[in-house]
Amino acid sequence: QVRLVESGGGSVQAGGSLRLSCAASALSYSSACVGWFRQRPGHERAPVAALVIGGTSKAYSDSVQGRFTISQDNGKNTVYLQMNSLKPEDTAMYYCAADQCPPVWANLYDGSWPGVKGYWGQGTQVTVSS
Repeated sequence: QVRLVESGGGSVQAGGSLRLSCAASALSYSSACVGWFRQRPGHERAPVAALVIGGTSKAYSDSVQGRFTISQDNGKNTVYLQMNSLKPEDTAMYYCAADQCPPVWANLYDGSWPGVKGYWGQGTQVTVSS
C-alpha cells in the first residue's frame, strides 16, 4: 500500500528557508506524480507544486513560483519542496499527495487531482513569523 510521510516543517522568520520531504513507498502507478498542497487557516487546501516521478515535468502555483522548488531523489523515493524567501502567508499545513499523473497540470487546480484512488500524507506544519 502507498505510504507518504512528510517531514521538515517548523517555524521560521520571514525571508527564511525550509525544506520539506515526502518519503513515498509502494508507488505502483504506470506514471506516478507527487504533489505538495497546503491548507492555510481559514482556506481550502490548495496545490503548491508537483512533479512526475522519474521525469522532468513540474508545475508550480503562481504564489510560489520563483521561491519554491520541487525536486526528487529517486534513489531515496523522496520528493522535496525547497522553500525560500518565506512569507507569513506561506504559513500552512503542508501535505504531499500521490496518484497517477494527470493528463494536464491544470487538473491540480480544478480539484480533480489527486483522484479518489490517490493518497495523502499526514501533513507537516510550516509557520512563518513576520
